[in-house]
Amino acid sequence: MSRPIKSAALVVNAKSRKGQHLFKRACAAMDGLPYPVDAHAVENPEDLEATVRKALAKKPDLLILGGGDGTVSGLVDLMVGHNVILGVLPLGTANSFARTLGIPIDIAGAVEVIRTGAPRRIDLGMIDGDYFANCAAMGISPQIAETVPHGLKKVLGRIGYLGWAAYQFTRFRPFTLIVGEGDDEVRLRVVEVRISNGPYHGGTELVDAAAVDSGEIVVQAVGGHVKRRLVKNWAASVLRHKSRHEEVRNFHGKSLKIRTEPPLPISIDGEVLARTPVTAKIAAGVIEVMAPVPDDASG
Repeated sequence: MSRPIKSAALVVNAKSRKGQHLFKRACAAMDGLPYPVDAHAVENPEDLEATVRKALAKKPDLLILGGGDGTVSGLVDLMVGHNVILGVLPLGTANSFARTLGIPIDIAGAVEVIRTGAPRRIDLGMIDGDYFANCAAMGISPQIAETVPHGLKKVLGRIGYLGWAAYQFTRFRPFTLIVGEGDDEVRLRVVEVRISNGPYHGGTELVDAAAVDSGEIVVQAVGGHVKRRLVKNWAASVLRHKSRHEEVRNFHGKSLKIRTEPPLPISIDGEVLARTPVTAKIAAGVIEVMAPVPDDASG
């Protein structure tokens, strides 16, 4: 049986697309929670880590992070090893981690999960020594993340982001993926690689084989020598068509060595934080997150 929650801290990345506008609404929505919430709006992203460290020093039972997938992944490292439950307030563009957990992507719905949900023990992915919550990627995603004009997502939202993505796609080239080493080495010509702890990437369910409590990392390679193969895979995934599995290969394991030719940047939940070669690992059951109670457990 989970321990009762007696205190909580809320840290909102107020530079995320909706953060500044929604912080007050979030605080108002949490007024009805049966415990105090120590709330912080952080306008300078460089201050997020220090704010979370100060919040954790007060030993809250629940730490609620408000922002996009990059905010959660960037701060979740600080929570590992602390006896604190993660709460998710999705304020980003794609909100893939919230979707993976079944958390509504509106404030009222997310706060209701914080109010009525239950702690769920989940895995985190790792790229070398860096924890991440949801998905890392090689290919067009980090190319977009490295080049997107500052403030575009905030001003134009998902439509502006997709427009920039379309432009970068014209400049993108397939590459070679090498998974494993020695006799177990596998080489593939690919158009995208997803290193996944959960099924959602970019707000779309792309990696069916991944789950946040599987105890394994999934490396999904979208094979192809031409980039239209990637467009086909994306479209099929959005439409949930069975062809989304064509030319796709999944590698499972607790630890997988990954190289590319040429060496490439890796985006981790939208932020470019690494370059190949790397080791992708799973940190099984390393954190608890407040999630909806499953239907079969609510009766």
